[in-house]
Amino acid sequence: MPSSTSPDQGDDLENCILRFSDLDLKDMSLINPSSSLKAELDGSTKKKYSFAKKKAFALFVKTKEVPTKRSFECKEKLWKCCQQLFTDQTSIHRHVATQHADEIYHQTASILKQLAVTLSTSKSLSSADEKNPLKECLPHSHDVSAWLPDISCFNPDELISGQGSEEGEVLLYYCYHDLEDPQWICAWQTALCQHLHLTGKIRIAAEGINGTVGGSKLATRLYVEVMLSFPLFKDDLCKDDFKTSKGGAHCFPELRVGVFEEIVPMGISPKKISYKKPGIHLSPGEFHKEVEKFLSQANQEQNDTILLDCRNFYESKIGRFQGCLAPDIRKFSYFPSYVDKNLELFREKRVLMYCTGGIRCERGSAYLKAKGVCKEVFQLKGGIHKYLEEFPDGFYKGKLFVFDERYALSYNSDVVSECSYCGARWDQYKLCSTPQCRQLVLTCTACQGQGFTACCVICQDKGSRKVSGPMQDSFKEECECTARRPRIPRELLQHVRQPVSPEPGPDADEDGPVLM
Repeated sequence: MPSSTSPDQGDDLENCILRFSDLDLKDMSLINPSSSLKAELDGSTKKKYSFAKKKAFALFVKTKEVPTKRSFECKEKLWKCCQQLFTDQTSIHRHVATQHADEIYHQTASILKQLAVTLSTSKSLSSADEKNPLKECLPHSHDVSAWLPDISCFNPDELISGQGSEEGEVLLYYCYHDLEDPQWICAWQTALCQHLHLTGKIRIAAEGINGTVGGSKLATRLYVEVMLSFPLFKDDLCKDDFKTSKGGAHCFPELRVGVFEEIVPMGISPKKISYKKPGIHLSPGEFHKEVEKFLSQANQEQNDTILLDCRNFYESKIGRFQGCLAPDIRKFSYFPSYVDKNLELFREKRVLMYCTGGIRCERGSAYLKAKGVCKEVFQLKGGIHKYLEEFPDGFYKGKLFVFDERYALSYNSDVVSECSYCGARWDQYKLCSTPQCRQLVLTCTACQGQGFTACCVICQDKGSRKVSGPMQDSFKEECECTARRPRIPRELLQHVRQPVSPEPGPDADEDGPVLM
């Protein structure tokens, strides 16, 4: 029953965290406890594991709360998860317990691991009398409400407005900074975003924070002010680190805040490849000059520079720098394998790397540097986002893909991609029309009118007939898009630069991201 794993009704998130801090957790073997292992634990340890699971459950449910106008006047709560709206605590608890058991399991493991690490270092920290800015600057209770902005002087409608793209805004930012208590940061960020009626996705890890949130311009301004004044981030973040674009809370279906091992999923532990050893950062102006020099070199056979796009293929397909090498990979977690498989391509080369906002280049450049084959590794500070703010008609052509319901941002009129069906110039993504398939497809208005709305023939065929039960879950596995695309492509040693104009004859089978 959900009641056996959910927190007691009336327990808020802060109380849950306070009570959990009293646990004495030393056994690192409990990081991934199985049901059989749990059965063998002594009574005291079972209680600790049970409480960790309750805390994980509470954190997950808390992130699903939906702020409403009435929440300013009463304690009524609503929750939204998996595109469903829940009006009572029992129903959301039941849904989470039955549909999100894996997430709760991993969150529990993360809590146990973090507390074990914290406990093992607490004595050495106190004996050395090292200063902890979080402990020094926050109240002894660690009450997250102490770090929420005062909004009493604003009309509630001012915070909730911005439902239209002209009124609202989307923020994109990241900050690498070692965090002792990611769980507390998670609770604080959840409370902060709900307080300001922001939606979006925030990843927190021991290495820092990575977020994209949307809401009214007042809400995003207050969010930035809080982040810039917060003790742990104020020395590492500046206003220029927040990339802004037109949007709002409507750009995201809900708020999702969680604790992970990495703030950007490269698939390699930060302990092995650290953000502290990245490539050389170039400002947009410096990067622009480097690309200009790169493109001006007539003899490409003697060119010792590679302009490397660190993004996924569906991102670079609709927009990219002229002359870049754009790996045909689906996920950033494939990037290390791509580098390993094509290591000779980078030998004795100067590499200019770029991505959307800069965060993937931090770890990606560190990985490439660690291989020891490149002459130099550079990265675009602030990513394409900052470059386009300074050079909207520069060397980047096409649209900028974003991971929200807008799909792309436009800074220039260039169209560099084609309709997958007729070859007409087209760069507006839509989800495959087949239920349960999360691939992105480029299909123009004319082809959509003819019924071509799926990512491939198999999905188009399935979409024309009603499928129910287990078959729905098999769409993605059976989809031609995934089956035909090599997981890790091998490049020619002398790579061919990406052209500025659309590629001739692209496959109709385009494999897109799973939008979480």
